[in-house]
Amino acid sequence: MNVPRLVIAAPSSGSGKTTVATGLMAAFAGRGLAVSAHKVGPDYIDPGYHTLATGRPGRNLDAYMCGPELVAPLFAHGALGCDLAVVEGVMGLYDGAGIQAGHEALGQGGGGRRAGQGELASTAQVAKLLRAPVVLVVDASSQSRSVAALVHGFASWDPQVRIGGVILNKVGSQRHEVLLREALDESGVPVLGVLRRAERVAVPSRHLGLVPVAERRGDAVDAVAAMADRVRAGCDLDAVMALARSAPAVPGEVWDAAEAVGGVRDGAGPRPGRVAVAAGAAFTFSYAEHTELLAAAGAEVVPFDPLRDEALPEGTRGLVVGGGFPEVYAPELSANEPLRKAVAELAASGAPVSAECAGLLYLARSLDGLPMCGVLDAEARMSERLTLGYREAVAVSDSVLAVPGTRVRGHEFHRTVLEPGAGAAPAWGLHQPERRVEGFVQRGVHASYLHTHGASAPGMIRRFVERCKG
Repeated sequence: MNVPRLVIAAPSSGSGKTTVATGLMAAFAGRGLAVSAHKVGPDYIDPGYHTLATGRPGRNLDAYMCGPELVAPLFAHGALGCDLAVVEGVMGLYDGAGIQAGHEALGQGGGGRRAGQGELASTAQVAKLLRAPVVLVVDASSQSRSVAALVHGFASWDPQVRIGGVILNKVGSQRHEVLLREALDESGVPVLGVLRRAERVAVPSRHLGLVPVAERRGDAVDAVAAMADRVRAGCDLDAVMALARSAPAVPGEVWDAAEAVGGVRDGAGPRPGRVAVAAGAAFTFSYAEHTELLAAAGAEVVPFDPLRDEALPEGTRGLVVGGGFPEVYAPELSANEPLRKAVAELAASGAPVSAECAGLLYLARSLDGLPMCGVLDAEARMSERLTLGYREAVAVSDSVLAVPGTRVRGHEFHRTVLEPGAGAAPAWGLHQPERRVEGFVQRGVHASYLHTHGASAPGMIRRFVERCKG
């Protein structure tokens, strides 16, 4: 497979990657191109803005959770049939799993250097796996000639990473731009764009990062349009596209959900019944491949909104409640008593229920003192402490997802506390940052803080759907 592609990277967080990447996606989509959007790492929120910019699902490329061997196949799956693919990096170009990646800022708790991780899950590793040229976004606000030394260092650090161009961000004046361009003429790395210092595009944040698109769609549309305008005005889009077209063929095969899960194609074969998947503003954290795998395994996937729907979809035989922001919508979720009762009844029947993070809180007895579904004998509350980082886990109890001993890699990302943190039959045993058990397995329920990526463990999804058949 060959698709023009770019990786948008930076020396550090806060340089403007999201603005440039999203702006490029929207600008090229505005030219009538089919643009495939990707994000390095476990971030759920940026892909929502990417989806808005391109009209296609934003997808994640995570070499830690899925393994380096799946990065190119998953990329090819998402980019199939597209004219251009844009990959937004994470943190600094060479920062990887050793920094406990998972958020666009360091020093927010739960982080810290882990030895022995090297380039794993870094933007640089993904660029190499995709054989993609890199555009380096540099915050030039407080430098002039030094920018050449910075770019030279990044370009020469790893000869396998090809820095194909630079976009200078936060440039103060015409004179400042001239100084920067003169310095970079000596580096041999072309300047593909200059974005002047301006009022930051209004994309509000809160305790876990940007506010998701689903919660502010009108404002998000305006924000993406503003990013596209800035990129059109400041970047040489033809030169950017020429760089993207210089990428060689993508190595490896195209990932296929039906092949991965050993399931059916194009709706062939009997359907075991409906799997209801929580959606809407309170439950926005999901990977596109998860629902694709559910469908490939034979499930009829039906989304529903716990903020609005007072009943589960008719014929529901399994339930998936992923991540999101239930703490923000706790009053509304609590007020929807008919749905809370329906979820509790489904769980009591022994039907398969898979809940991650926000889903775990929704199944608890209460969240910040407000009644939730009461499936789990546990209380949840907001906390000042951010729990953040990649995790290695092993299944402790036999469940609808896994047999004991099943090993997975996942990610934690929350500012809540659940008491107790584990039931009589815990879901997972974690190995770092400390050894502990967490989560709940009871009857058909598997509930945990751990976010997983379905493509890394398709057997768990196949097992879940098979249990729905029962």
